Amino acid sequence: MCRTGDVPEPAETGDGTGTDAAFTALLEDSVEDLYESAPCGYLSTMMDGTIAKINNTLLDWLGLSREAVVGTRRFPDLLTVGGKLYHETHFAPLLRMQGELHGIALEMKTRDGRRLPVLVSSLVKQSSEGEPLLIRTTVFDASDRRAYEEELLRRRHEAEQARAEAEAARVQAEEARRQAEADRARLADALAVLQQSLVPTSLPDVPGLETAVYYHTASADRLGGDFYDLFPLDGERWGFFLGDVCGKGPQAASLTSLTRYTLRAAALHDPEPAAALATLNAVLYERYAAGGDPRYCTAVFGIVEPGADGGPAAVRMASGGHPPALVLRSDGRAEFLPTPGGLLVGVLPDAPIGTVKTALAPGDTLLLYTDGLTEGRTGPTRGDMYGEEALHAFATDLAPAPPDEVITALTGLLKSFGDGLDDDTALLALGVPPVRPHPRPTTSHPR
Repeated sequence: MCRTGDVPEPAETGDGTGTDAAFTALLEDSVEDLYESAPCGYLSTMMDGTIAKINNTLLDWLGLSREAVVGTRRFPDLLTVGGKLYHETHFAPLLRMQGELHGIALEMKTRDGRRLPVLVSSLVKQSSEGEPLLIRTTVFDASDRRAYEEELLRRRHEAEQARAEAEAARVQAEEARRQAEADRARLADALAVLQQSLVPTSLPDVPGLETAVYYHTASADRLGGDFYDLFPLDGERWGFFLGDVCGKGPQAASLTSLTRYTLRAAALHDPEPAAALATLNAVLYERYAAGGDPRYCTAVFGIVEPGADGGPAAVRMASGGHPPALVLRSDGRAEFLPTPGGLLVGVLPDAPIGTVKTALAPGDTLLLYTDGLTEGRTGPTRGDMYGEEALHAFATDLAPAPPDEVITALTGLLKSFGDGLDDDTALLALGVPPVRPHPRPTTSHPR
């Protein structure tokens, strides 16, 4: 529906006949026709998700008949397995709490088995007494978003081809170089925007904990695959994870996005770290490996429960093929927290997952990192790998240190690698503030 002020005024002709006719023509569409033939999908459901009304646009997109949907299916039944999991564990609970959600990315399944990427917005209609009556939902086709990723790949291929032709044909070398650089600059701008959408812009404040994070992108013209997050589970516990997906570019970005949202949704459904990684493994295996296109990741997922009054924080973690976390203790020690037996997530239908527990005392700092740090190349010829032993020695010399000092020191270490750092690197540090001694009260003595 448009407001009157949003419609340009027709040019005046001296009488109102032309103007009235134009507005009358605009208003001839019936409300029912506007609903059924809208450029987006509309549906209304009962509070349990049962579909009560759906427009022709959405039915055409899905290839379904109205009789097969209305009164017989629930909204989650129209979604893919991953979309249904996200709806049940994240979308539906938030909608019940907030009353509305906007622009949520999901995938719907069509009658012929295709996946339709969509953006969904829902609003709970309430009675005059505030009781929820039904849910109104709009669905927008997001297929162009996928096409945009393919366009990015095409542009990158064109840039590489232009550089190859420039070497073969010196007459056109300068023009080809300028074109390639222009394409690369546009691609880098687009990739930078996409990269920022794959990780949180900032970490939340966690009572009783100090946090710090750093993300290094190895190449401006490739989307990275490292990811991290920190989010509340309830009033006392916080979930965190960090990992690295296989590959680079738009495919890795798509896998990173799926991994982050799956872990968040899984944590809300079952906050046990091993259960969250098992859910991620099932989603990745079903979507990729089972279809003959295996994609996987390494990941560590944890739950931290800060202690009361500045006391120790309890930490439980699970790992799927990820490098061990490192703890800088308040007494000056540094120790790895190994999670043996954990396998890459998404390779097997039932991947083994390693688990570990620890306590962070006041002054302790927990460090999570991706292998870009330990696989950085050092030495005069950049032929030596930095490795876990060097990282342990570095942390031992640094301990004890709060999260911000740990991340600052490691950022300087990464910069010292120079061109020996050719992989993305994510760093996440969580720590318990040290106990500050109470000042002794001053006592004045009479003279």
